[in-house]
Amino acid sequence: MKTILRSLAATAVILVSAVPAVARNAPDSFAELAEKLSPAVVNISTTQMTGPKKSTEEIPWDEYFPDQFQNRKGGEGQTAPAPGNRQPPRRQTSLGSGFIIDKTGYIVTNNHVIEDADQISVILEDDTVLEAKLIGRDAKVDIALLKVESKKELPIVSWGNSNQSRVGDWVLAIGNPFGLSGTVTAGIISARSRDIKAGQYDDFIQTDASINRGNSGGPLFNMDGQVIGVNTAIFSPSGGSVGIGFASSANLVRPVLEDLRKYGRTRRGWIGVQIQSVTEEIATSLGLGKARGALISRVTEKGPALNSGIESSDVILSFDGKAIEKMPELPRVVAETAIDKTVDVVLWRKGQQKVVKLKVGELREGDEKAVASLTPPPSANDPIKKIVLKDLGVTVVEISAATREKYTIPDSVRGLVVVEVDELSDAALKGIRPGNVIDEMQQTQIGSAADADAVIGTAKAASKATVLLRIMVDGNIRYVAVKMAG
Repeated sequence: MKTILRSLAATAVILVSAVPAVARNAPDSFAELAEKLSPAVVNISTTQMTGPKKSTEEIPWDEYFPDQFQNRKGGEGQTAPAPGNRQPPRRQTSLGSGFIIDKTGYIVTNNHVIEDADQISVILEDDTVLEAKLIGRDAKVDIALLKVESKKELPIVSWGNSNQSRVGDWVLAIGNPFGLSGTVTAGIISARSRDIKAGQYDDFIQTDASINRGNSGGPLFNMDGQVIGVNTAIFSPSGGSVGIGFASSANLVRPVLEDLRKYGRTRRGWIGVQIQSVTEEIATSLGLGKARGALISRVTEKGPALNSGIESSDVILSFDGKAIEKMPELPRVVAETAIDKTVDVVLWRKGQQKVVKLKVGELREGDEKAVASLTPPPSANDPIKKIVLKDLGVTVVEISAATREKYTIPDSVRGLVVVEVDELSDAALKGIRPGNVIDEMQQTQIGSAADADAVIGTAKAASKATVLLRIMVDGNIRYVAVKMAG
C-alpha cells in the first residue's frame, strides 16, 4: 500500500512506501508457560441438594438451554431430566475452574460455578482436596472469591493489564473442560470490549482459544504469564466450542475482587440516571454533530445526578476526565469511580457544552429498578377526542382526568397518549406503540395538541428532518428521533 503526498508548492508527486506492521512470531511452544502456570489453576467442585423436579413439559425450555451463550448459569454438569419423569431429591455435583491469586488461599472463579452450592471443594494439581469458604460473589460480573486453608505454600498467578492487550495477541487458557483437569488451550484475542448482553458492565475479551463447559472460572493468560481475563462464556449453537469464547477482562474484575475481599460485597459508584445510546438521528436532533456519549432519559429522584443539576435529555460526553464515546462505557466508568468522590461531568445541553460537579453515591439494591409504572391499555372504542399528528404518523389524545383513569396514568405525568400508529411511519419503525406517552418534543415539554403542533411547525420551518420525542412506557423513559413524513 502506498501513500500519495501532494506538495502545495510544487506539482511533483512523491510516493512513500507505508511502514509495514511488525508482527510478533508465534511461540515455538507453550510448554514452559503451561508448566509454570498450571499448578495455580484449580478445579472447583460443588455439591447441592436439589428438590423434586417437574417434567420438562412443565419447565421453561430455557432453564436447561438458556441461550447460545453457554456457561452462564447452572452447574457445569447439569443435564435436563427425561421428559415425563419427576426426580426425587438428590445431591447434584458440578465442576468448574478457578485460580489462586494469593498465597494465603484466595481463589477466583465464576459466580455461576458456585451459585446455590451447599459445599465447595477446591482440587489442586496434586489432587489435594481443600474445603473452600465463600468470601463474596457478584452476579453482575459473574465473579466469586473463595478462601481455602492449606498447610503447604500455594502456587499463585499474577494479574496483567487487560487494557494493554491487543486484538491478535496470543493467549493461553487453562482449566477443567468436561472434568478433564489441567487442560491447556491456546489462541489469539479475537476482539476486545465485547458486550454480549450478559449485564450492564459487560467488558469481555473474545478469544478463539478452545473454551468449553468446565473452563468457567479459569484464567486467560497473556504471553507474560499474567491473567488478563476470567473465562466465563462461549457462543455455541451446539454446546461445544466453535472458536468463540469470552473472558471477563481483568481490569473489570480486579476492583470487584478487592471489594469482595475487604467488604464481602461489591461497592459500586452510582449517579442515579437512566441512559440510552445516542443514534446518528438523535445526535442530529440535538445538534451534537456525531453520535457519541450517553443520553440521559431520566434522572432519579434524590439521586446524585439530580443534586448536581443534570437534567433529562442531557448527553454525558465525559465523566471524571474519561471520554464517553458509547453509552455502555458510562456504567462501567461510574461503577469504578470511588464512592463520595466529586467529579467533573461534561454535558451537551441545548447545543452547548456544560460542566457540572457531581458527588458519586453508592449503588444500593433497588436503585436500578424503575420508580414508576405506566401500563395504559389501548381501547378500540375510545370516546375521547383523538388528534392526528400526521407529520409523525401517530394519533394521540390529551391527558385529562378521564384519560388518566382510562389509561392508568400517574398524576405526575403530563403529555399526550399515543392511541394509534401508522404502520408505514418511521414512528412505527422506531417502536412507538399505542399506550406510549409523549411528554417532550425537541426538548420542549408538551401538554396539549397545540404544544405539539407548535414544536412540529418550528421544526419544519427550520428544515428539520426529524423530531426528537421523549417517550414513557411501562415506567421507563427513552428518546426517539422520528423522521417527519415528507
